[in-house]
Amino acid sequence: MAQPQPEAESAAPLPRPTLESVAERAGVSRATASRVINGGTGVREPLREKVQKAVEELGYVPNLAARTLVTRRNQAVAVVVAEPESRLFSDPFFAQHLRGISRELSAADNQMVLLFIEDQQDYQRVGRYLAGGHVDGALLFSLHQSDPLPEMARRVGLPTVIGGRPGWPGAESDRELVYVDSDNRGGARTAVQHLRSLGRTRIATITGPLDQTSSMDRLDGYRDLLPDGDSALIAVGDFTPEGGRRAMAELLERRPDLDAVFAASDQMASGALHVLRTHGRTVPDDVAVVGFDDVESIAAWTEPPLTTIRQDIEEMGRLMARLLLRRLNTPPPNPSPPPPSSPPPA
Repeated sequence: MAQPQPEAESAAPLPRPTLESVAERAGVSRATASRVINGGTGVREPLREKVQKAVEELGYVPNLAARTLVTRRNQAVAVVVAEPESRLFSDPFFAQHLRGISRELSAADNQMVLLFIEDQQDYQRVGRYLAGGHVDGALLFSLHQSDPLPEMARRVGLPTVIGGRPGWPGAESDRELVYVDSDNRGGARTAVQHLRSLGRTRIATITGPLDQTSSMDRLDGYRDLLPDGDSALIAVGDFTPEGGRRAMAELLERRPDLDAVFAASDQMASGALHVLRTHGRTVPDDVAVVGFDDVESIAAWTEPPLTTIRQDIEEMGRLMARLLLRRLNTPPPNPSPPPPSSPPPA
């Protein structure tokens, strides 16, 4: 008769590897192991490889708090979007932009902290966070006129890169200001020139919100080629499909004879296409339409496929992150040495 076996005792958890155990396995001093793990310099490559091998073999995970004390870096970057959360998650433009940022930061072992601006009260909350030492720098985009975010970041000494051409007074002459943008004005000119090449003469435009420089630049590009254009052919949108629908309906009511539309975003162009279809206008036979952005989930799926001005949205996000990381990794210039003191009187 089989005898009952005693229950096996659960294995005790193995102790977490320490910096000392990594140093011992690699055959180096604790200080050398610490420099390698925390990204320090001045370690010969053979020793660096030994420490890295020991880290992998032991499964050592650095203590982030200790690393921060050594490097004075949080390995985290704030991405502040001056739009409501609902807008960000419904607009594929932002998804492509954030994908570029996230990939570049992840490749550099940095975390992305995403912050939104829903209303005026959020500026105080975001300002406190940026001033609290939680992140090493900030990426700011979709800024509107007189947005306080850049000044808030400057006031606390936080390295910053801005998405979009800044439009506040003095921005163009600020040598410390770093931003990433496309040639919005040139792109708009290309769109209108294309419509004119099709023989269209009554070309309307749907602008983005006019408190953003990208919208103003695209409107200026439209006006560059149509300086004497009819103001009734200009309608203001908001970079959303619903804004495109409202603006397109407004244009048709004012100028039912229009034969072309330049929409300042693919989102608005998709809304305009819907309204034209419901009004019995065929595209491109009755009305030719050009968008802006080449958002991958819009341009190829509209009916008919949308003609659009391409900008590399994901690469813009990557470039923003790359420029910020470069600023963070560039040591500040050495301060000038103090002047020699005068000898004491005899």
